[in-house]
Amino acid sequence: MTFKDNFVTYEAFGATGDGVTDDLPAIYEAHAYANMHGWSVRTRPDATYHLGSRAITAIIATDTDWNTSRFTIDDAPGSYAGGGQVEDHKTPIFEVRSLLEPEDLQIDRLTRDQKQVDVHPKHDCHVLVENDKKRRYIRRGLNQNAGVPQHDCFILRRDGSVEGDIDWNYDSITHIETHPIDEKPIILRGGIFTTFANRMKQEIGYNYWARNIEITRSNTEIEGLTHYVVGETAVGHPYRGFLSAYQCANITLRDCFATGHKIYSTIGSAGEPVNMGSYDIHANNVVNFHMINCRMNHICDRTRWGVIASNFCKNILLEDCTLSRMDTHMGISGTYTIRRCTLGHMGLNAIGRGVLMVEDSTLYGHTLVNFRSDYGSTWEGNLVIRNCHWIPACGDTTWPHIIGVRNDGMHDFGYPCSMPREVIIDGLYIDDEHHPEDYQGLYFFTDPDSTHTNDESIPLAVERPFPYERCRKVKIRGLSTASGKKPKISPNVEIQKDTIVIEEE
Repeated sequence: MTFKDNFVTYEAFGATGDGVTDDLPAIYEAHAYANMHGWSVRTRPDATYHLGSRAITAIIATDTDWNTSRFTIDDAPGSYAGGGQVEDHKTPIFEVRSLLEPEDLQIDRLTRDQKQVDVHPKHDCHVLVENDKKRRYIRRGLNQNAGVPQHDCFILRRDGSVEGDIDWNYDSITHIETHPIDEKPIILRGGIFTTFANRMKQEIGYNYWARNIEITRSNTEIEGLTHYVVGETAVGHPYRGFLSAYQCANITLRDCFATGHKIYSTIGSAGEPVNMGSYDIHANNVVNFHMINCRMNHICDRTRWGVIASNFCKNILLEDCTLSRMDTHMGISGTYTIRRCTLGHMGLNAIGRGVLMVEDSTLYGHTLVNFRSDYGSTWEGNLVIRNCHWIPACGDTTWPHIIGVRNDGMHDFGYPCSMPREVIIDGLYIDDEHHPEDYQGLYFFTDPDSTHTNDESIPLAVERPFPYERCRKVKIRGLSTASGKKPKISPNVEIQKDTIVIEEE
């Protein structure tokens, strides 16, 4: 079989692109052939490829140009041509995968922030290590759980050097996975994907859908991809993320368009109703995750869940993006940078350690930065805010608190918890024009002693078995408010009396 300019097409393997015929088997064969010969894939610009209902995953290992082609993913029951049902809603439609074989490496111990090991792989590798004898991120609240095994991901270079801060000490490593990093980046361009949303009924618990593009190959760039979600009804279950990067390094999403998902509810692990998070973009155990000029519509529409979730990542950069939120559920370490971005109603959320920097950005969240209370509101390091504009709660009436923290010291999250060590504000305008009648000025911090239950607040005299370390210093230059009122430290009386130093220039 020969192809012009060594570009493989879907049509050569039987795809029709008529929007009705199931083209996924042909797409699977086309990519398998391209992978075998090292050739790129290019689609017909005016085609509409229907991706059917079968549990088939097309493996992408070469550059792919989807240009202006359209793709239909029909998850609505009975609406697929012929009345078919989705065979397995957890099976990805595409997986961007490396063809390099995993390497067998032995690492017996690691220490926090270790920069070198006496192991020299054949390729630079993404490494995941685990100690299942220790539990971290023991979640609190309506989605409470027993935590997850302690683990880290990092890049191990051929010379034994480590990129990606090691977060924990490992006196033993019970599990290790090593995946070589391809030296040449792979690029997927274009493509207009439309998901007809599922209508799954399940009253208790979560049942996440995939039917997506999963990325497990390091050095991958997705450029100019568009994803729409249509057909949502009163019933449905959440999506893990249409673009979902997992256990890899150096991932860039550039000039992509994402769609917020409708909010559905279920009965959570605490036996109470809870809203289910449904995402269009997801990253797990990724070292160096970048989003450049990515966007979505209606960022202050509260009927739609925040568009992004991430867990266990190292070094995140958002630049020139317009999104409803950015979130790091179970931790990030290294650098977490938001630059020239606009973030909507679910705002900026963080847990972890390192430097969290927000600069030249406009935010609409209820707090300017929220440190997730279900994981202890912990940030070990500094928070830097430069040249930003904050419209609290998308302009609704509210009493603003710049930094959201909540940890009463009564729960073991699996690690010590703290506020940011220092908060540095260098240029911040807060539009607090819409406020309650008794408004006396905004606060730097919320009250961390607010509990996660319906009980009365725990008395201040009660000993806290897992004390929450206070912020040490707030440095301020160029902070102004629409109301003209001067900020206070916190509504919590003890924090007001505490040793937080406020430095103003």
